[in-house]
Amino acid sequence: MSQELLKKASAGSLKKDVPEFRVGDTVNVSVRIIEGDKERIQVFRGTVIRRRGTGVSETFTVRRIVNNEGVERTFPLHSPRIASVEVVRSGRTRRAKLYYLRGRVGKATRLRDVTTARQGAVTAKRPPHEAPEETDADAGEKG
Repeated sequence: MSQELLKKASAGSLKKDVPEFRVGDTVNVSVRIIEGDKERIQVFRGTVIRRRGTGVSETFTVRRIVNNEGVERTFPLHSPRIASVEVVRSGRTRRAKLYYLRGRVGKATRLRDVTTARQGAVTAKRPPHEAPEETDADAGEKG
C-alpha cells in the first residue's frame, strides 16, 4: 500500500521529455546555473559511465577529461536543474558500468560507435550455407 502512495506522490516530479540514452553514449548535459539573480546554462559534454536507480531517484554519471584530469559529475535525471540531455553519439559497450575508463587516457578512452560495430559485424560474418570458393590450385591438389 505505501509503495503505491510513494509512486503516486513522485509521479508529478518525473520529467516527460527524457531522451533515451545508454551507458557508453556521449552526451551534452545542459545544466541551469543560478548566480545571484541571473541564470545561465552550462553544457557538460562527456561519456555516460553509469546509470542507476529508478523513478525520481534515477541518476547518471558523465565523465570527461579536462586539462589531463578526469572529471565526473553525477546528475539526477529528473532534476529541474537539468535543462536537457542531448545524445551526440552512441557507443557500443558490453558492460553496465564503465569504471575501467578511469584508468585510461587519450585514445584508449574511445568506444566503438554503434553504427560502425553493426556494419563490421554484418560484413565479417559469412552465411553458414556458403562455402569458401575453390581456386584452380585447390582443385589440382584434390585431383
